[in-house]
Amino acid sequence: MTVSAQTSTPMGHSAHKTGTLSPREQGVLWDMEEHFWTSGADNARATTANNAIMIFPYPPGILQGDQIWTHLKQSSGWRSVAMAERRVTRCNDIAILTYRVSAEKADVPIYKALCASTYLNDDDTWLRISHQQTIVA
Repeated sequence: MTVSAQTSTPMGHSAHKTGTLSPREQGVLWDMEEHFWTSGADNARATTANNAIMIFPYPPGILQGDQIWTHLKQSSGWRSVAMAERRVTRCNDIAILTYRVSAEKADVPIYKALCASTYLNDDDTWLRISHQQTIVA
């Protein structure tokens, strides 16, 4: 490796080539994210990659693949969600949604968390490849 290659800045790296999502694409992703919360495990599974990873407050903690669906069948079906502080970041075929959620369902205290979901655009279809929730007071 030459000296110039060793000292070059990472700015030419593909991770630094960000773009924007059209308002339509953003709407699609935010709709998918809201349905992830409100439409049950089957809908979430249809919009999630087979080997996705999800991180929930312990327990259950870190889940992957079929472990996710076992958990979501027991804990999905929120009646309503409000997503605030929404942000979208895009890098090539990856989009990351971050937001503060307030979710409610019958007989359960209102759930508040900071969330991040990562989507991959695979042949013009967005699929969730990761999701994380961090509880906030």
